[in-house]
Amino acid sequence: MAAEPVIEARDLRKYFPLKRGIFARLSGNRTPQLLRAVDGVTLTIHEGEVLGLVGESGSGKSTTGMTLLNLYPPTSGEIHFRDVGRIDTADRATLQKFRRAAQIVFQNPYESLNPRYTVEQSVREPVAIHFGADSSAAMRERVLRAMIRAGLTPPETYLDRYPHQLSGGQLQRVAIARAIAIEPRFLVADEPVSMLDISIRAGILNLLRSFASELKMAVLYISHDLSTMRHISTRIAVMYLGRIVEIGTASEILDRPQHPYTQALIAAVPVIGARTKRRRTRLAGAIPSATAIPSGCPFHPRCPQALSRCSTEVPLLKALNSAHSVSCHLYD
Repeated sequence: MAAEPVIEARDLRKYFPLKRGIFARLSGNRTPQLLRAVDGVTLTIHEGEVLGLVGESGSGKSTTGMTLLNLYPPTSGEIHFRDVGRIDTADRATLQKFRRAAQIVFQNPYESLNPRYTVEQSVREPVAIHFGADSSAAMRERVLRAMIRAGLTPPETYLDRYPHQLSGGQLQRVAIARAIAIEPRFLVADEPVSMLDISIRAGILNLLRSFASELKMAVLYISHDLSTMRHISTRIAVMYLGRIVEIGTASEILDRPQHPYTQALIAAVPVIGARTKRRRTRLAGAIPSATAIPSGCPFHPRCPQALSRCSTEVPLLKALNSAHSVSCHLYD
């Protein structure tokens, strides 16, 4: 039996208005400039699945995660969450129910944790907010269970410590324990290992993967590092300038990439001990600004395989080999 969808975005867009400069205002141009961070994203994340979202810096990955959590209200589009319904237009009571079921782990635990709180206070805070009626014993049990799941064992040795007394890896485990203490159905992990030593990254990634498989969470794993995607992801979505250009299973995307942008990202990943030199796909220039997205296919100015129609047409997505897998129609 196929896993049920936990969260679904339909044609999701998030635009940020930018203030015009003084010269633009003096010239009479008062039209607000828009930064199109998320520009028509459609995706579904299922129970027990880790969806990896990958792309260059500035592609809109983190904004997508924040918008799915409704921390950034979407400009347009729809967000549907299981057992809650549509959340982008939800009332306060519905949003409160959603907040209990959706959490985020940020990139930098030094900034996401209160330096004045002990570990116990940090992990206890969301439990108190969402389960304030629980007894003190039940609340402490939730805290200890979350810490054990996050690998902070034995938990009693960490409860009274402050952030400055912990390593970076331990701090990120505290941030994870804090996020899972209320046992959410949906977890956004935004670059959770990018600031950690490579020696401890695998432990954090294994934690996130175990949450999906054992606790039946739907996990959105955001990263620019393709080398970690195979280890953790069930499926991978490739993002460029606010749009999904290719999505498929981890093996489809990493072993048989179809979109030229995906091919370029994968070709740039170093391979240790490779017997043959990997052919590198060179991209022209840098990623354009999200305030001036090129017409047609946003990738066409940098694409080594661009066709004449790419400057005017927005590629449709076509099915790949497996369900929920799509790429652009460049190869038709």
